[in-house]
Amino acid sequence: MSADKQGGALKPITPARVAEELRKLSAQRKSGDLEADEYEHRFARMIGELRDRRIDGSRAEIMATLTPLRDDGVISPADWQRLTKQLGLA
Repeated sequence: MSADKQGGALKPITPARVAEELRKLSAQRKSGDLEADEYEHRFARMIGELRDRRIDGSRAEIMATLTPLRDDGVISPADWQRLTKQLGLA
């Protein structure tokens, strides 16, 4: 995720961008391009960036965009729980 700035503060990330990044990260893990520890590192870094920048939109909008990732198996139930809990969405 790029460090776009808006008025000196980091610009919030759109829910669609979060979903896109999670899809890419998951695809890399499933294809074997990322080892488990590298996936964990990138997933944790993504959560940290999202906490710093925030996700743009209401809780309902964010969940409507991200829930299909869990339902379709793009991210594991454990990663879903971690993502939503650490971002204050759970």
